[in-house]
Amino acid sequence: MEFQNQIKRCLSAPSALSDIRSILAQSEETNRTGLAARLCRNHGFYDARGRPQLPGCLKALNELSLSGHFELPAPRSRPGPGAPRRLAEPLPPLLGVPDTVGAVQDLRLVLVSGEPQRRIWNELMYEHPCGAGPLVGCQLRYLIHSAHGWLGGFGFSSAARQVQDRDAWIGWDRATRQAQLHRVLGMSRFLLRPRGCRNLASHVLGQVLQCVANDFERSFGCRPYLLESFVDTSRFDGVCYRAANFLRVGETCGRGRQDRGHAQDKTIKDLYVYPLVADFRQRMGVVAPPKCPPLAAGEGLDSTQWAAQEFGNAPLGDQRLSQRLVASAAHLAAQPGRAFTAVSQSDVAAIKGYYRLIDRPAFDAVTMETILAPHQGRTRQRMAKERQVLCIADGTTLDYTSLAQCEGLGNTGANQTGASSRGIKLHSTLAVNPKGVPLGIVDVRCRMPPDDAPKTLPTTPIEEKKSFDWIAGLRSCMELAAQVSDTRITCVMDREADFFELFDEHRANPCVDLLIRAHHNRSTTTGKKLFDRLRASAVQGAMLLEVKQQSARPKRSKQKARPARRQRVAQVELRYQQVTMPAPARLRDKDAVTLWVVHAQEKRAPEGVRPLEWCLLTSREVRTVNDAERCLADYALRWRIEDWHRVLKTGCRVEELAHQRVERLERAIAINLVIAWRLMVMTLLGREVPELPPDVLFSEMEIRVLVAWAGRFRAKLPKTLGDAVLLVARIGGYTNRKKDPPPGHELMWWG
Repeated sequence: MEFQNQIKRCLSAPSALSDIRSILAQSEETNRTGLAARLCRNHGFYDARGRPQLPGCLKALNELSLSGHFELPAPRSRPGPGAPRRLAEPLPPLLGVPDTVGAVQDLRLVLVSGEPQRRIWNELMYEHPCGAGPLVGCQLRYLIHSAHGWLGGFGFSSAARQVQDRDAWIGWDRATRQAQLHRVLGMSRFLLRPRGCRNLASHVLGQVLQCVANDFERSFGCRPYLLESFVDTSRFDGVCYRAANFLRVGETCGRGRQDRGHAQDKTIKDLYVYPLVADFRQRMGVVAPPKCPPLAAGEGLDSTQWAAQEFGNAPLGDQRLSQRLVASAAHLAAQPGRAFTAVSQSDVAAIKGYYRLIDRPAFDAVTMETILAPHQGRTRQRMAKERQVLCIADGTTLDYTSLAQCEGLGNTGANQTGASSRGIKLHSTLAVNPKGVPLGIVDVRCRMPPDDAPKTLPTTPIEEKKSFDWIAGLRSCMELAAQVSDTRITCVMDREADFFELFDEHRANPCVDLLIRAHHNRSTTTGKKLFDRLRASAVQGAMLLEVKQQSARPKRSKQKARPARRQRVAQVELRYQQVTMPAPARLRDKDAVTLWVVHAQEKRAPEGVRPLEWCLLTSREVRTVNDAERCLADYALRWRIEDWHRVLKTGCRVEELAHQRVERLERAIAINLVIAWRLMVMTLLGREVPELPPDVLFSEMEIRVLVAWAGRFRAKLPKTLGDAVLLVARIGGYTNRKKDPPPGHELMWWG
């Protein structure tokens, strides 16, 4: 069934009403069910399995009869309301449920298929605030089984007919919603009995997401494309939904399915959705909104308008909050790294507005996600301007050990004395063009590891490991690829991303390319180890890589000592080939993955210097030396994200923030993430594309000041962006000697 039948609308037509009256007048023995069956045949009211839609037709007939269009025969029976059938006695209590989901024995989902299982499900749901039912429309039920007892269950049914925030997020009109609503599946019940089992909720959510679409299609002949669920925030916080990659897209208005009088007597709930397919909008016939015009890398970043462009109209629940965000970001960007009270120039109203924005309640709409939403939209526009974009992912640690009173921080490790450090694990994805100019932030997520987090084991689900951040970032890039279809995205990651589950995730939806530095000397189907196989293969080319000078660094709190390194040009030998790597023993049910490998090895390194060696795994085809060189050049740009993290910490000084809750820290960090990106762009554009006009980054007043300064000190007038950046650097003490590097941070090529 491609489109949902509009039974009542069809039967409300004058010709259909005349037909119904004629049938009722011809035979006094016509009953309601017989009439509905005849109308289903006449009008083609069949579901996806080819069965007549008798319940929907009977409901439409009854409503039309109550409206006075005709009089139906009296019903032959009037069944009572009844109650769901339960077990004869309560379920036995749970026994020995462990503290973490990885230790739960025989954890699996059971699709309810018979009366005994249905009674167990009903008995369980009497512990749910909404009870066991009734559910509406096509229904699926699951039990959560374990060796410790029945842990809970799921119930799925028809989606809500109309939800303003959901419908606006999807972007469909009324006609499309009425025709495609059957493609949205509602999670009507979700119950967990144990309360102390860490990560159990997000884990079983992940399990049900993998099977519900297939089970629903097998049962009802129609595949859902989108899943929705509602969270009563007076009882729950929805953390497990966010951990399972659900998206919060709004909230309800307090009306139930039967609220025809607009009483709005229900609690307002948060609305979460999960796309079961990436292109659900296209499949449901939603007309895509007009594409925003592509943007050049530095367009709209001058000091007069950049904040409005990157933060304006953020979905914070109140337009005044969005305006306050724009004004606060503009203040902070004027003097990065300083406290807001110092940069606001004693503007009491601005200070109060900023701290009211940051100090919102924990579950307010002002989140890192909503603050970054406008910037991410602009990032998509900048990406659309490029034919190829590198999405570079990496993690960093923000240390807030000194904030002893801050609630919600995680254990980020131990320093050299053994003392625990407190802070936030930040994992982000930054988009850059082939020249290395940052286009914007694609994805950011914060993780606060608990103090008593158990050690991960090979059997621990990937969703509970810190490495899942890489998969979540890859999924964000995959979703973005559908929105910038003319741009090819390459996900660039370092050695920490070399794990099989990531390659398996990419294989399921290869809409982006992978470029990952290998960490493990994996087995291959030829019997040889990966690194050994490459080193023994024939040299296929050579190239020069510039290795920048690096100063020595003493041992710090959680950083190893680093020796000094002289600047040099390394000549590397190139090898490349296609390899097939089987799944590890813990994932024996997975098929082997096939990737291309580019190997670069320095043969004649200076004495006492560790030779440079890279081994890159990629989904790109590498059939020529030029292909291999392109992969190496692109991976060399991975250090852009480390430069960005350095600007965030040293330029914006985010580790000196002093808020008392982690939610407030996240909001302040989100603003500074964009400020650090802008600082980096302003530096790099003057070096990578110095021929651009100076008004790309500087306002008219700033250019006039630079012109006046140049005339006073006999410097070159700023006719280009490169001239303007150089003048700013000279004001700050840059001497511009022949041996000096260009102003700005240095790109490091590390081995």
